[in-house]
Formats: sequence, C-alpha cells, structure tokens
Amino acid sequence: MSDTAFECRARAAALRTSHGDSPLVNVRDRYELAAQKWDAMAVQAERTAKSREARQAVAAEETH
Repeated sequence: MSDTAFECRARAAALRTSHGDSPLVNVRDRYELAAQKWDAMAVQAERTAKSREARQAVAAEETH
C-alpha cells in the first residue's frame, strides 16, 4: 500500500475516533461522511499505485 493510501486511512480513522461519539447526530454524520471520502481516496491511491507499478514494469521490460 502506498504512503498516500496509508495517510488517507489514518485520517479517516482519526475522524471516526475523534467525533464518532458526539452527541450531535449532524456532527457524527458530517465526520462519518468525511471519513468515507478519505477511505475512497485511499482506494483510489492504491489503484493509482498499482497502475503506476504495472506501467513501470512494462517500460522496464521494453528497455531490456
């Protein structure tokens, strides 16, 4: 997993931890939505990293 994906997941976890117990429903919902967006960014970062690795492997084979 890339550092970026790790950082995104860490931010999502931090949001859930810090405001998951709020007595205000709108606050919990807002922070959960933000955490879900960070999770989605982590998935996208993982896809991007895998795609980059695949392109680099192809490029390396073409040069040899």
